[in-house]
Amino acid sequence: MHYVKMMEKPIIRKCCNNQLWLVILISFVLCFVLLCFDYSALTGNQDGVTAVLVSNYENPITTQKSESLQFTTSLNETLIRPNRTDFITRQPSKDQQSVKEKPVADSCSGEYIYIHNLPRRFNQELIESCESITVGTERNMCPYLVNSGLGHEVENFEGVLLNKSWYATNQFLLAVIFHNKMKQYKCLTNDSSLASAIYVPFYAGLDVGRYLWGVKASIRDQSSFDFVKWMVSQSEWKKMWGRDHFLVVGRISWDFRRQTDNESDWGSKLRFLPESNNMSMLSIESSSWNNDYAIPYPTCFHPSKDSEVLQWQDKMRRQKRPYLFSFAGAPRPDLQDSVRGRIIEECQASKNLCKLLECSYGVNGAITCDNPGNVMRLFQNSVYCLQPAGDSYTRRSIFDAILAGCIPVFFHPGTAYAQYKWHLPQNYSKYSVFIPVKDVKDWKAGINETLLRIPEERVMSMREEVIRLIPSIIYADPRSRLETFEDAFDLAVKGILDRIDGVRKVIRDGGDPSAGFADGDDFKYTFSGYGGET
Repeated sequence: MHYVKMMEKPIIRKCCNNQLWLVILISFVLCFVLLCFDYSALTGNQDGVTAVLVSNYENPITTQKSESLQFTTSLNETLIRPNRTDFITRQPSKDQQSVKEKPVADSCSGEYIYIHNLPRRFNQELIESCESITVGTERNMCPYLVNSGLGHEVENFEGVLLNKSWYATNQFLLAVIFHNKMKQYKCLTNDSSLASAIYVPFYAGLDVGRYLWGVKASIRDQSSFDFVKWMVSQSEWKKMWGRDHFLVVGRISWDFRRQTDNESDWGSKLRFLPESNNMSMLSIESSSWNNDYAIPYPTCFHPSKDSEVLQWQDKMRRQKRPYLFSFAGAPRPDLQDSVRGRIIEECQASKNLCKLLECSYGVNGAITCDNPGNVMRLFQNSVYCLQPAGDSYTRRSIFDAILAGCIPVFFHPGTAYAQYKWHLPQNYSKYSVFIPVKDVKDWKAGINETLLRIPEERVMSMREEVIRLIPSIIYADPRSRLETFEDAFDLAVKGILDRIDGVRKVIRDGGDPSAGFADGDDFKYTFSGYGGET
């Protein structure tokens, strides 16, 4: 104020002292310079704290965590700058001039999966009581549960296998393997409202495996009733009344479709409970109902790296195959319509054209055919591998054959063509041979003559397609993840997501989501539409 009042009065009339004028002029210049410097420092920070605050305000989609990290980083950059004049001379870039950032696409959109946290009795406690679960012999299931359900590691059997990739895997443990792989799924979410599908890790196959022989039907069904009661009490159920839910089992679907309460009837009635009927089930063999889907049996090959898959495929391409065809299995004299007996007879009569690996129940059968080295050695040495139906339509040997680069030969469409539609080509003639046998009594056999008529060019093409299919029918080690290949798990997840998305589309279009969802297909396992070799 004092300086202002002095300026308001005529200084010439008060004082003519030149030194006073000089002091005033110097003071004024210094004040002006300091004010300009401070203003530039305040307004010139284009990438400091002020810019961060504006950016965060106009991008509310950014998470709180990422905002905090961005703020801290920018603040630290401001504090450690050694020269403040840098703020004055540096010009803002075009990116810095645009405060708003383009939204980043969500790579998991439409692929989020939520895992239900079931009571332990439906999964973990079943594993803990593994000694009560049968594997079809006198042994219990416990030895197979190590290594995330893969079983014990198998050593390279006479150079037939690859080191560190082979395990003594039991087919009934698919649910455990799938669950462990799902825990590593790239698009898991803890928010069920974001999920495109709800995965329900109920080990129904292990549960019913305790009660299949000589146990009352009511005991076999108890866990199923308790399971659906718990499911419908969860908030996720009401979103689509279970039609976005799926479970995975390591047994054939027929084991869960007992249609009566007769004590002599097989399996449980899980899939005929109304609530379960609204869910989709993935199993090693589907039934004729539309809400059951087949995915591959687990083989004993569980690679942890892409290089192991490529190495195995290359090994199968270079493999010499001295036998025209082979069969690994046992006769089924108690099954009147089984073609197995005729196949074994023809194989034995074909001498050097066919190689037979006989399997039988009990300890001997387990040693012979449960050893992956024995089976792989047989199939690697064969051009074709015969795949008749077993106790049911399907058998694990289908996938052992493909894994060995051996062209599968089928006798019924229900063994593969009507089953694994997410994993095998629709054009079945690209990778297999079909010799239809509607009635074994009328079958004139002639397997070797039929196979010998196939041109060499087609044989080579089919074998290459079989080898190409290897990644899609194996389950990679759950403790790792393949980088470039999609394995059986990946394709199963894609398949069920597409299935559920289709149901959502029906709802969006105003349709009835229950229409056709769980209907039976009486033509699924007929020979209609399948042409065979002549």
